[in-house]
This record gives sequence, structure tokens and C-alpha cells, in this order.
Amino acid sequence: MPQPIDETFTALPLRPLADAALARARALGAEHADFRCQRVRDATLRLRDGRVAGSGDSTDIGYAVRVVHDGAWGFASGVDFTMDAAARVAGQAVAMAKLSARVRRTAGSQERVELADEPSHGERSWVSAYGKNPFDVPEEERAARLGEWSRQLLAADGVDHVDATLLAVQENKFYADSAGTVTTQQRVRVHPELTAVSVADSGAFDSMRTLAPPAGRGWEYLEGTGWDWDAELAGIPELLAQKMAAPSVEAGAYDLVIDPSNLWLTIHESIGHATELDRALGYEAAYAGTSFATFDKLGTLKYGSPLMNVTGDRTAEHGLATIGYDDEGVAAQSWDLVRDGVLTGYQLDRSMARLTGLGRSNGCAFADSAGHVPVQRMANVSLRPAPQGPSTEELISGVDRGIYVVGDRSWSIDMQRYNFQFTGQRFYRIENGRLAGQLKDAAYQATTTDFWGSMEAVGGEETYVLGGTFRCGKAQPGQVAAVSHGCPSALFRGVNILNTSQEAGR
Repeated sequence: MPQPIDETFTALPLRPLADAALARARALGAEHADFRCQRVRDATLRLRDGRVAGSGDSTDIGYAVRVVHDGAWGFASGVDFTMDAAARVAGQAVAMAKLSARVRRTAGSQERVELADEPSHGERSWVSAYGKNPFDVPEEERAARLGEWSRQLLAADGVDHVDATLLAVQENKFYADSAGTVTTQQRVRVHPELTAVSVADSGAFDSMRTLAPPAGRGWEYLEGTGWDWDAELAGIPELLAQKMAAPSVEAGAYDLVIDPSNLWLTIHESIGHATELDRALGYEAAYAGTSFATFDKLGTLKYGSPLMNVTGDRTAEHGLATIGYDDEGVAAQSWDLVRDGVLTGYQLDRSMARLTGLGRSNGCAFADSAGHVPVQRMANVSLRPAPQGPSTEELISGVDRGIYVVGDRSWSIDMQRYNFQFTGQRFYRIENGRLAGQLKDAAYQATTTDFWGSMEAVGGEETYVLGGTFRCGKAQPGQVAAVSHGCPSALFRGVNILNTSQEAGR
């Protein structure tokens, strides 16, 4: 059963505020107007060696009005929850649009803002899939859970320090537009994480972090729904000891079997950002660059091997970017980005969809607060598993000389999402189809199309895991968004491996 929407949010004068703002915008001649009230509650809890080192619980709330007037965008926001104030904010948004239109004409630009059609959805509500709201759990209980896990790790030989964190977010949005769509939504997400640190007598040190991804779940996630915490925590001390004793990798070309706990980040950087249409068109350039997957390559770019099938998805259960409706009133959808290795789609908002003639938006408009304008943001971008595909063990068994990569760590990619390198938490040598101990100081390096073109096998559904991040950055002023990336284990042939210690001159 879906959880109820927080009554303290629905008790706000949402409809009267929206009615006042939209009526004023229409009276001033706006071609389109939308009203968005947004409340975001963030809680952070940090433990160091089993003791609370810091905590925070903050709420950001406000509302915004966005309009199209004379073919230009206008935007304004406010925090005064009165009808007169909402009408004034709408007037400010129209005034900004008028100024933008004058600037456009002065510059000689003929480009006008037009929005792709979206049917009116009437009045709708939507709540993400979670069992127990983490904000209903007292902070003392949250700290006790992290403390218990921390002490379990500290009791093991070779574990000298443990850092533990819990991030929890409840996001409420009310949206209404001049076409008649009215939505009220609630999303909850959590990210528990523990890192064990070992320090040798020589002063050398290393760490091992839990692989449990952030999830669109509630407190039940920390109680074992969706992740086996007991098994993961029990294995960390021995894995850390192996890592401390591991030899440094020999640089060269290797076959790689990459676990979903690492591959999700490569998907995020080399596919997720590269298929944002505003980036591919050059509208987004100052923050993390543009994209090599330019619009003229749609339908022809060989992104990877024929086994590569990637979807954009705003509907995946427990996905961090999963919604009912986006910040332009567009219903959530799932669609192809890469099919059989060829670029077949982009992530769109309504203006980008109309500008390029691609039809309906696929619902990728999002703002992280009422003080920010919605921008085109990433959906849950995921590599699909192979039907009846191999297990991770079967993928490893097909490698004579290679490396098995587990867990994400650092990464680097150029401003066109093309040249990259990624490290990981654990690297295992593969010899004659078997794991032969851990390695360290490794990073894999490639170009996006070479890397995905080298993918020879994709794991089956039992290897599929939904990874992701709470904090994907984009836009100026900067905004952050949560996004998930599902993927199976996969086999890549002949990928270049760097020795990071040697590359750093050590």
C-alpha cells in the first residue's frame, strides 16, 4: 500500500496560492504558466568509531512561478504564503520574461520558447515506493543502528577506524499549470554507508566501504529489506585485510568483468550525461561540458556493441530519479537511449523536445528547490540485462587473463564525456577463469565508444543491481539531483589498465 502524503504539506494553502499565481500570469498575457511549491527535508547523521560526530536536520520550503511570455522564459520564487504574494511573484516572472524577450530581439535572435504538447492530467497524487518513513524513526534509534554496525566492524582484527553515515530525504512537491494539470507528490530516499579503515605499522592505510547503494526506500532498507547488511558487514574485515596485502597491478591490456557496483558510475558519466539533449545541443556547457553524442548522430552513432541496450526510465521501482510527474507536468515514462548499440534517443524536457521536433517530452525537467528553475535532469539510465544471460561467475570463467572490478571510487572524464578513467574499491586478478586474489593501484581507461564497443557479454537478470548517487550536479547556479543506474555484470575485452601509483610518480 502506498504511504500517505505528509499532512503538514497538504495542509498548506497550495491550491489557493496556485490559483492566485496562475490567474495573475494569465491576466498579464502569459502563454504558459506553472506554479510549484516544494519542501525538501534533509537529515544527516555521522558516526566516527561508533560515536556520533555530527547530525543535521534541515527543511527548505518555498514556491515558484514560471511563465512563457512573448516567446521567452520568466521565473520568480517566494516564501510568503499569501495569495497577494503569490500574485506578485507571478507578476515578477512575467516581468522577467518581458525583459528576456527584449534582450532576445536586441541580439537579433529569432528563437522563441515553445513547449512540446502534453495532455492535461487533471488532479493526481503520487508517492514513491517505501515502507517506513525514516523521519518517523527517532534519531537515537538511527544512531543506535549505525553504532551497532560500527562496533561490529571495530571488533574485527585489522579494522582501526570506522566512519558511518546515514542520509535521508523527504521531498514534497505540488505542481499546477495553466493547462489544468495538478499534481501532489512525495519521494523518500535513504543512503546508509560504512567505511572501515586499516592502518599498518608502517603508516600505510586503506579502506573498504559498503557497496549498498542509495535507494528510493525508507527505514526498512536498514532493517534488511533490499540489502543483506549482515552478510556485507561480516565480509568487510577480511576483504580489507586482503586489500592491504595485495600487490600492485601491472599496467597493460586486460579483459574486465565489471560488477554493477562499479559499472553504474561509468554509465552515469559516459551515457547518462552524454545523452542529456541540452548538453548534446550545447545549451549546457559551462558545468561539466557538452557531449560527443551530438544531435546529428541520432540513429547512426555506434555507441557500443550490439549487446548494448540502455533505457532512460522515470518509473523504476525504488529508483532515485523515479517520479509520477516531472516539474513540467509530464507523466513519467521509460524509453530507449541506446538500442542494439546505436544511439536512438535523448533525455528531454518540453522545450528541448519541441526545439528538435522529437515529439513529446519524456519527463526530465527537475528543480532541486523552489528557488531554482527546472532544468533538464537525468532519468534512471540503465544498461539492460540479457535474457537468460550468464551469472557473474560464468562471465569470470570465460576470461583467461583479466581483472574483476568491484565497487566505485574515483573517476575522471573529459568535457565531451568521451575520454575517461575509473578506479574501484576492489580489483581481483582473473587467471584461467578463476579469481586469484586482490590487486591494488588499478584504474581502467578508454574512450566511451571503444569501451562500450568492447562489451562482449552482458549478465542475466540475477546480476542486475540498481546503483546510484544522491548528488549529481548540473546547471549554474548549481543544482543537485538523485539518480539511479541499474546494470548487470558485464564482460569487456582488451581494456587498458593503468597503475595509478606509477602514474602519480610514486
